[in-house]
Amino acid sequence: MSINFFIGYDSKEDIAYRVCKYSLLKRSTVEVKVMSLKLDELVSRKLYTRDIDPLASTQFTYSRFLVPHLMNYKGWAVFCDCDFIFLNDVKNLMENLDTSKAVYCVKHDYTPKEKHKMDGQKQTIYPRKNWSSFIVFNCSHPSTKKLSVQTVNKESGAFLHQFQWCNDDEIGSLDERWNWLEGWTSSHNNQTPFAVHYTRGGPWFTEWQDVEYAENWISERDEYLSNKFSL
Repeated sequence: MSINFFIGYDSKEDIAYRVCKYSLLKRSTVEVKVMSLKLDELVSRKLYTRDIDPLASTQFTYSRFLVPHLMNYKGWAVFCDCDFIFLNDVKNLMENLDTSKAVYCVKHDYTPKEKHKMDGQKQTIYPRKNWSSFIVFNCSHPSTKKLSVQTVNKESGAFLHQFQWCNDDEIGSLDERWNWLEGWTSSHNNQTPFAVHYTRGGPWFTEWQDVEYAENWISERDEYLSNKFSL
């Protein structure tokens, strides 16, 4: 078994990407092929041609929807934002997937209270917020094949992030613990997260040192820094 895994990359959060990848590989009992979605590489390959969007909070806001194309519309692939750490084996994520589904995600009903996130970015409110921050793509599904390079570069954020390119009954539901929203999920879920998402801002920012599960991220970062030259 091998898992294709894409992590969004933003130059402002390089350490977040590296710690996310480290935590993912560290706990996996199967082969995981990790690929970074770097905007400059996608631009140089003429796969990404969108104008700069002032509402886009990361460099991978739209490029995540190129994953099926990058997979040649074959097999399964996972995408996540870089502001995650994994506390569980992703092998468990891929069990019992239904090929009738175009995508799987955690179907949050999330309305953040904060007006800003990360490094001062404005917090925007929209339907299905955070659904697209962690996606399991069925790349060969007919609806997923609608995500052509042209579509990803031309369509609106609402069309892409709210999964308007597939039918609602083609959106599978993941256990909420795979996209545990720091500062939100603990208010109604007393279980242990599989992956923590620091959606408001993570401990790699000086103003977000005291968030939920900060000690987990800091411990993971310190372990990564001590081991990175031997990896």
